[in-house]
Amino acid sequence: MERTPLTEHFDVLIVGAGLSGIGAGFHLQQKCPGKSYAILEGRDCIGGTWDLFRYPGVRSDSDMFTLGYSFKPWTEPKAIADGPNILNYVRQTALENGIDKMIRFNHRVKRASWSSQDARWTVEAERKAGEGGPETVRFTCNFLFMCSGYYKYEEGYTPEFAGTADFVGRIVHPQKWPEDIDYAGKRVVVIGSGATAVTLVPEMAKTASHVTMLQRSPTYVVARPAEDALANKLRRNLSAKLAYHMIRWRNVLFGMYFFQLCRRKPDRAKALILGGVKMALGPDYDIGTHFTPRYNPWEQRLCLVPDGDLFRAIRDKRASVVTNHIDTFTKSGIKLKDGSELEADIIVTATGLNLQVLGGLDVSVDGRKVDFARTLNYKGMMYSDVPNMASAFGYTNASWTLKCDLTCEYVCRLINYMDRHGYKQCVPHNLDPSVSELPSLDFSSGYVQRAIAQMPKQGSKRPWRLYQNYALDIVTLRYGKIDDGVMQYS
Repeated sequence: MERTPLTEHFDVLIVGAGLSGIGAGFHLQQKCPGKSYAILEGRDCIGGTWDLFRYPGVRSDSDMFTLGYSFKPWTEPKAIADGPNILNYVRQTALENGIDKMIRFNHRVKRASWSSQDARWTVEAERKAGEGGPETVRFTCNFLFMCSGYYKYEEGYTPEFAGTADFVGRIVHPQKWPEDIDYAGKRVVVIGSGATAVTLVPEMAKTASHVTMLQRSPTYVVARPAEDALANKLRRNLSAKLAYHMIRWRNVLFGMYFFQLCRRKPDRAKALILGGVKMALGPDYDIGTHFTPRYNPWEQRLCLVPDGDLFRAIRDKRASVVTNHIDTFTKSGIKLKDGSELEADIIVTATGLNLQVLGGLDVSVDGRKVDFARTLNYKGMMYSDVPNMASAFGYTNASWTLKCDLTCEYVCRLINYMDRHGYKQCVPHNLDPSVSELPSLDFSSGYVQRAIAQMPKQGSKRPWRLYQNYALDIVTLRYGKIDDGVMQYS
């Protein structure tokens, strides 16, 4: 690879032009005027997740009043929005605020090295350069803000299944959905029971001859109206901004209440969820086998089905659920451990994501390589002994953007504080020996457990503890002290 000699400098470099990256650009413009910044994006367009995923029916499993930005009201009638509408919302935000002009597309960030002597990061990215292949370009910045998401874009997770070479049909992973696939009139098996599977099954069932959702174990599934009747009524009578924030707070508070109910009274929450499934599928359906997980609610993410579309597809016999283990793929489908076989023309492996810390970035501080698994997470956004770096990482029990918005606000407060006091470096450093390490995510989901050993830890006390609580984070991040005795300035 050929290295270009020119090195550009910015006050802040943002990595990633998805939902959180565009939000970071807006907050910097509004709250840190005069600061130079650029957004480095590895792909050739804005949108991140909402451009990458193209599978049928792709949508959010959070309502848009909480997934949307705090500064840009969601005005579409559907609260549970589809991928193209969310993508349009993100791109509209970038265009309206001139953020699109700050993006360097086809810049895949590979390495970042911090020099305490210079008080700056040197960032290396691979830039696509036509037929000559990628070239390495360099940037320097005073502050590095990672908005690159939490999973590997190059490939999703697919377990090793025996006999895949024997199957004569097509095997597809949702993260790389092919444009040329035609499933109309075909027999489809979707392997998985998470958010992607419950989205794919009812959508594909509209034209497929039959769709089977094959799961090893069930997930909690909750139906919710795609349109929020109260929100649409308020919008007709109030300003878009006021209606948006009223519904946003209603949804936030209800989400917090239900999460606490699941943690404190799991049996009651379980009865509520399963009661809803029983109402949707009728008393004769085997809910115990297919919709009753072995774990308590919110030990893994709940699956949302707008307007109960999954349940409707099952009632109409266009879709079915099979709970069993795979023995092997065969020429015509999948043989299960009990000896039965599911015939298929197409198999979709909705088997999850590969989690990745900071987009797989190789980070060093003063020549020392940073092992993020040995760091503590500070306020859910920075890392112990790593200077002038933050990352946008959302909630596991609520909408991603709620936390990312607060993170962007805090980063701006931090940068302005350093400017006022003439500081060049800020680094979270733990001086309390009584702080013990805990896993950063308290989730039993497979995609989390596969990667938890490589992820930063959380601490047993503030500010190292992640409470996954929006109201508490507002107090801490929007109004809390910047100089808290843990963050070291120089």
